[in-house]
Amino acid sequence: MHFGSYWLDTSEPFVSNSPDMDGGSCDVVVVGGGITGSAAAVALAKKGARVIVCEAGTVGQAASGRNGGMCNNGFAQDYASLSQRIGTELANRLYLAFDSGVDMVERLVSEESIDCDFVRRGKLKLAAKPEHFDKLARSQALLAASVDPDTRLVTKAQLRDEIGSDRYHGGLIFEKSAGMHVGRYVRGLARAAQARGAHVLERAPVLGLQREPRGYIVRTPRASIRAPQVLLASGISQVGPFAWIRRRIVPVGAFIIVTEPLPVDLIDRLLPTRRMATDTKNFVNFFRVTPDNRMLFGGRARFATSNPRSDEKSGLILRQQMATVFPELANARIDYCWGGMVDMTANRLPRAGQRDGIYYSMGYSGHGTHMATLMGTLMAEIMDGRVDLNPWKDFDWPAIPGHFGKPWFLPFVGAWYRIKDTLQ
Repeated sequence: MHFGSYWLDTSEPFVSNSPDMDGGSCDVVVVGGGITGSAAAVALAKKGARVIVCEAGTVGQAASGRNGGMCNNGFAQDYASLSQRIGTELANRLYLAFDSGVDMVERLVSEESIDCDFVRRGKLKLAAKPEHFDKLARSQALLAASVDPDTRLVTKAQLRDEIGSDRYHGGLIFEKSAGMHVGRYVRGLARAAQARGAHVLERAPVLGLQREPRGYIVRTPRASIRAPQVLLASGISQVGPFAWIRRRIVPVGAFIIVTEPLPVDLIDRLLPTRRMATDTKNFVNFFRVTPDNRMLFGGRARFATSNPRSDEKSGLILRQQMATVFPELANARIDYCWGGMVDMTANRLPRAGQRDGIYYSMGYSGHGTHMATLMGTLMAEIMDGRVDLNPWKDFDWPAIPGHFGKPWFLPFVGAWYRIKDTLQ
């Protein structure tokens, strides 16, 4: 078993052709070379901007290359509850932004000729308990009436047409959702940005950010760069002078295992429609079929950060959970196991805007593949004065009480969610 991302292991590494640029200048420095930063670099370069991307590690090595490769429209939380809390009009506007994110991925894949197996198979949200199906039914009725007629319920009796498991009690289908090979996608975006003239500096963590009359000096071990504009697309990065961001984002581990390639007839029994699948638990599980017929199975497993020991422990839990959902996979060989960090906000909605002249977009809370693509692209316009295009412009972003960057409280949160999963 390989303790590393299947997506990164099965995609061509990005090769930077940018030399060190100490003392150089550009129009925009983008901090972070994941999906947000690479999509922003493509959009900015299209507008004629001179762009330098500073990536602390290598392109795609963080959250952008360590997720499930799902482009799932719809919210992580229950639509009915969210619309009641923030109002139907705002909830629908945000819902349509998630739809636009999936559309944007599809558009960029086509325009930039990125070979990443992007296919709209839809998403299946599975009721982990009978009462969860009632909540899905309420949400689907509201969705169909106001914002997404391309949703439909699947009863427990109908579920065998969707999934070869007796574990669930019905589901809700979102037809617009998609899946892709996210390693090829993020690295393809970075190559597209580079082909359009952007410079992508790997292993260039931003260690200093100094304001000056005409903009900023961005300091990395490879270069000090002057630019009038800076975009933070760094998510949960623990490096650099970004304490303000770190007080507002909780890094939560998400863990994934991937099996050996499976016979097609077995896959046809387990996930005949090849949809992206997720369940309704707080300790969520999600799963899908990879382009080469492996089962990818992931989830929280444990409320913990990702590190080699934590990933191994979580992989054992996920293997047991996968066997519960799919008994036929109890003896399947596990070829990959890894963890990644999700940049959670308190209300699980993204944040984007400007603070003290610095632009930022992050906090995708598990919906990063398409929302990072959308927001990276939109930030090029927002930085050009089109603030009205920012879906999150009206959201404040207070610090999380007691949080200063290291999530000391995760074990307590995990215990609380386990209790909720038991009681609800």
